[in-house]
Amino acid sequence: TRSWRADDQAEQRSCLICGDRATGLHYGIISCEGCKGFFKRSICNKRVYRCSRDKNCEMSRKQRNRCQYCRLLKCLQMGMNRKAIREDGMPGGRNKSIGPVQISDEEIERIMSGQEFKDDANMPEHTWGNNGDSDHSSPGNGVSDGNQPSPVSTLSSNRSVELNGYTAALREQYIGNAMAQHYQFLPHLFGYASQPRSLYPQSHTLISQLVAAEELAPLGTPMLIEDGYRVTQVELFALLCRLADELLFRQISWIKKLPFFCELSIEDYTRLLSATWQELILLACLTVYSAQVLGDLANVTDKYTPSDDELQSFSEDGMEVMEKLIYLFRKFHQLKVSNEEYACMKAINFLNQDIRGLTNVTQLEQLNKRYWYVCQDYTEYKYPHQPKRFPEIMMCLPEIRCIAGKLVNIPLEQLPLLFKAVLHSCKSSLNNYRTGSSPCVTKGTAPAN
Repeated sequence: TRSWRADDQAEQRSCLICGDRATGLHYGIISCEGCKGFFKRSICNKRVYRCSRDKNCEMSRKQRNRCQYCRLLKCLQMGMNRKAIREDGMPGGRNKSIGPVQISDEEIERIMSGQEFKDDANMPEHTWGNNGDSDHSSPGNGVSDGNQPSPVSTLSSNRSVELNGYTAALREQYIGNAMAQHYQFLPHLFGYASQPRSLYPQSHTLISQLVAAEELAPLGTPMLIEDGYRVTQVELFALLCRLADELLFRQISWIKKLPFFCELSIEDYTRLLSATWQELILLACLTVYSAQVLGDLANVTDKYTPSDDELQSFSEDGMEVMEKLIYLFRKFHQLKVSNEEYACMKAINFLNQDIRGLTNVTQLEQLNKRYWYVCQDYTEYKYPHQPKRFPEIMMCLPEIRCIAGKLVNIPLEQLPLLFKAVLHSCKSSLNNYRTGSSPCVTKGTAPAN
């Protein structure tokens, strides 16, 4: 296998899967970060995809997320080596000693159909649709299409929890080995019963600390407009910038109040915030500030009328982000995520050990797992009749990462129209069945506005 030694050499190489700029030798072949992460997630999580066409979909940078089946098929056909994942103990796949492999069509079919994975103990089989892979947004991938770090690594690591069950490796790790005091509550989570139970005391403490670190007061940025006033594109853009500034400032304050603040270096916190601030802001708008966003901000966007030129120039990328945002707003309205769940989701998304340049990856992984388990403990205690609630909530995080990665590619002048379209659609649909409570905060939690 040829070594990968210089950045300038990387600039001249293209990913063998999708043609995007390659970043190195990943799992035996030259590929980009997106395809590397996609392959790792697919193999580690034992995913089974379907193709709705003829199993010969185009693979390019823009089209690669349209069909996960054909993308994984090409990864295998081009020689990506799944054994490199299993033998690699480092996040992101750093074992360069294993080269590409040639496997038979029969073996490829066994992998694509899921037969290869069915003998593994305690591993549920997953079937995923062709709604687009959140690879720039799903865990385990280093850098996304929008040059944003990819989603929470816990969803993809071969040492982490499957959404519908626990691996034997985790059971052995947490039950068979001695644990630090912070993690002694984890074995309890392997023994969930279907009947109602109490919340584990350590989970209650950790969640209370996370919620205490949050600023749940209404946003202070003025969003009141006189009746009859017509908002211009420039004015709406300026308002969006002020809101982003306030939300970013709240994230910085949040970091300083985190219960594990002293467990990581300032350098790591800086890298984590630089990589995830867009996702944190988006998550906040979808949950604790959703009533204000769908109320005050939507009223402002209603008073903005885009020109014909603005409508004509609205990009396909903008349309895609718009559709994904509308879907997420409705999804969160349906879930009614509580402040406790929001605090856990935020911590899990923030503690992403796959971000480049971090100095204490092991501690990050432990912290990530801590709040992953705590969140599951809370949701299964609080919502015993919603057994799929925890995986549904966790699967929102890759979607948020995906949207945040794509937003950076939207021209700034298109953002006012994007937000107007999203908020108008969401407000119209939610008005049909609003009950008078905040659309995304469960009753009984701290008020969102």
